[in-house]
Amino acid sequence: MKRKKMLVTGGSGFIGGNFVQYIVNKYPEYDIYNLDLLTYAGDLTKHKDIEVKDNYLFVKGDIADRESIMSLFEKEKFDFVVHFAAESHVDRSITDPGVFVQTNVVGTQTLLDASRHVGITKFVHVSTDEVYGELDFDPTTFFTENTPLQPNSPYSASKASSDFLVRAYHETYGLPVNITRCSNNYGPFHFPEKLIPLTISRVLNEEKVPVYGDGKNIRDWLHVIDHCSAIDLVLHKGQVGEVYNVGGHNEKTNLEVVKSIINILGKSENLIEFVEDRLGHDKRYAIDPTKLEQLGWEPTYKFETGIAQTIQWYIDNKDWWEQIISGEYKEYFDKQYNGKDQKIKH
Repeated sequence: MKRKKMLVTGGSGFIGGNFVQYIVNKYPEYDIYNLDLLTYAGDLTKHKDIEVKDNYLFVKGDIADRESIMSLFEKEKFDFVVHFAAESHVDRSITDPGVFVQTNVVGTQTLLDASRHVGITKFVHVSTDEVYGELDFDPTTFFTENTPLQPNSPYSASKASSDFLVRAYHETYGLPVNITRCSNNYGPFHFPEKLIPLTISRVLNEEKVPVYGDGKNIRDWLHVIDHCSAIDLVLHKGQVGEVYNVGGHNEKTNLEVVKSIINILGKSENLIEFVEDRLGHDKRYAIDPTKLEQLGWEPTYKFETGIAQTIQWYIDNKDWWEQIISGEYKEYFDKQYNGKDQKIKH
């Protein structure tokens, strides 16, 4: 019987990388192709344990390079595409929106065209709750799959655009698709520019932790392994054409998250440094995942357990993140948080 082939784009990033490991180990009968351009957030060292497996193959490539993508699809005739590849950091999108449009919009369209060309079985587009905009602080309000898209940053606007393209290719061409929209992920191999790994790495180094504004912005936190299991379920059992929200039932303010990490590590909250708020900073995200739960999914990680395990992972894998926060990333951090125009609030 012919082995099924799955293309995972962005499989060397944080969520995509965890998914590649999850899927390679769970489905030895599938051949898993990891397509990644290896930009600043891409890292192959995380896959050293699966590189020896017969069902894993890495392909370096740009999803917006139409010629190479079409050639790859024609050669391999993929059955499934799970699309993670994206520029994803809001701060960077404010600095350079064009890169986000090129990768997140043009790249997605290129993959959709290639998928339509070879007639794939399912295209799963991994999106974000940020496309919905923001919620107020009313704890009874949540994003559902029917919430209108109202993105507020260049990043979320580019993701909303790609969501619309995926929907359009289903409605116009009959391409079998699903869209998943997740809350904030955390867990192993999280690139240290995001809140949780940034806080862990800086607290471990006894460095100041920058917190935007007053730190009261609320996010729903989802462990990356719970997210991987959700995508797996949607890929195999999701109704074609449907959107599924993936949330962790773990709402926390940014300040609560930072303080919990500091307290677990036994350090002083004097490390917290409030900085000028991010432009267009959404107040609150919160997801209602009822539709996905009715499909048979539920999160297994409580935040308190997951964050403790994540902190321990960063302690045990200090070599991995230390080499990342040197060089280009350090220059970016200094510019982002310590620039001349950055006002520090005490």
